[in-house]
Amino acid sequence: MKTEEEARRAIALYADIVRRVCFMHLKKYEDVEDAFQEVFLKYVLHEEIFESHAHEKAWLIRVAINVCRDMLKSPFRRRVSSFEDIDFEPFYVQQEEGELLRCILQMPQKYRDVLYLFYYEGYSAVEIAGIMRRKENTVYTWLARAKKMLKEKLGGDFIEP
Repeated sequence: MKTEEEARRAIALYADIVRRVCFMHLKKYEDVEDAFQEVFLKYVLHEEIFESHAHEKAWLIRVAINVCRDMLKSPFRRRVSSFEDIDFEPFYVQQEEGELLRCILQMPQKYRDVLYLFYYEGYSAVEIAGIMRRKENTVYTWLARAKKMLKEKLGGDFIEP
């Protein structure tokens, strides 16, 4: 079990990342906050020592993805919000990023995950393969397909960062 100091340090370092990963899956602020709490509860109860900060970050991302998937499968989830009901305000989306984010959120989950981890978190395809427990070539294929989908949705205006 982690100490309070370790938990505070992890939250300070990784809160934004965990929230963004959860938002990419759940799209609803209240659900994101529930998932956030569950992820860090699992962190506090996790007894193994992490090899490095990168390992700790990857572990938290993996746990966040799993928690979100469990929430989406939950029988208690009464309804799914329509895309128009999504409140982007708490996440401080700038106007020019809003259209890109909307396009990404409309994609299948596997494409959302790889795009987010690749562009927003700066992971390589090899690292993403480890986090998502998929083959490297699968991640490369998903990235290529996701980029193609973005170009089609944005009318060719998508420029890679």
